[in-house]
Amino acid sequence: MSFVPSTRVESPTERRNPRTLDIDRVPTAELLQLLNNEDRLLPDAVRAVLPELTQVVDETAARLGAGGRLHYFGAGTSGRIAVMDAAELIPTFSLPPGVVVAHHAGGEAALTLPVEGTEDSVELGAGDAAGVGPGDVALGLTASGRTPYVEGALRTARAAGAFTVLLSANPGALLADLVHVHLGVDTGPEAIAGSTRLKAATAQKMVLNSMSTAVMVALGHTYSNLMVDVAAANGKLRGRVVTILVEATGLDESVCVDALGAAGGELKTALVCLLADCAPAAARGALQVCGGRVRAAVETVRNS
Repeated sequence: MSFVPSTRVESPTERRNPRTLDIDRVPTAELLQLLNNEDRLLPDAVRAVLPELTQVVDETAARLGAGGRLHYFGAGTSGRIAVMDAAELIPTFSLPPGVVVAHHAGGEAALTLPVEGTEDSVELGAGDAAGVGPGDVALGLTASGRTPYVEGALRTARAAGAFTVLLSANPGALLADLVHVHLGVDTGPEAIAGSTRLKAATAQKMVLNSMSTAVMVALGHTYSNLMVDVAAANGKLRGRVVTILVEATGLDESVCVDALGAAGGELKTALVCLLADCAPAAARGALQVCGGRVRAAVETVRNS
């Protein structure tokens, strides 16, 4: 089969890193130090885009609070990171499936094995974004900032009226003009040229962690820094629910267990009961009125 040349990707992630030119010649300990030195650059690179990320979090929280959805679009490593973030929100915050949706080029088969040509298809991205609505958020992840699959998805989403975001490792990304906000994290050249599973991927994970966590906090899925919407689906998590009540109220474990029983196992209901000294019915009513936000529900009960 003959080789068919294509357009060369212009991105900082494709350049050779002058700090790691001898990575194949040094002892293992020094090799690992070189990799760690590159990783240590990432927190500051992510910090530089926090003003733009603030805008994305506020807009996403508002749209999800109004019934909209958050869609991730990515290929390869970027898509896998998106799938991981979306999946972990369900048990951590009891988020209903379908609120945050990860679209990976090539579908489930591409999560473990490469599916040739999918990331180069604008049409595939457009097709995967066909269900995006005007009240949604569409976030495309691509290290280079040029992946055709992501381009197709973002063009379609923006045409539908969605709020669009590009997360890349290229401040000069070609797709930046397609979106409302570009999170261009300047991760620089990789330790292995073009291997964006390294710094670019780590930065994407950091940004998505911060973004989705901040959105969940804004939507009332935490009380203080406690996961009061955690799904207690196993023994460890059932124990954590009791620990959360003890930490949040300062009360004895036996009191918290009794409150959970009276609340039918509903953590938030039990917490409001304990903090506001009320019956489960009053706690449930206040939580419903306050959109599940514990602090507001406690104040509502106290002022009623």
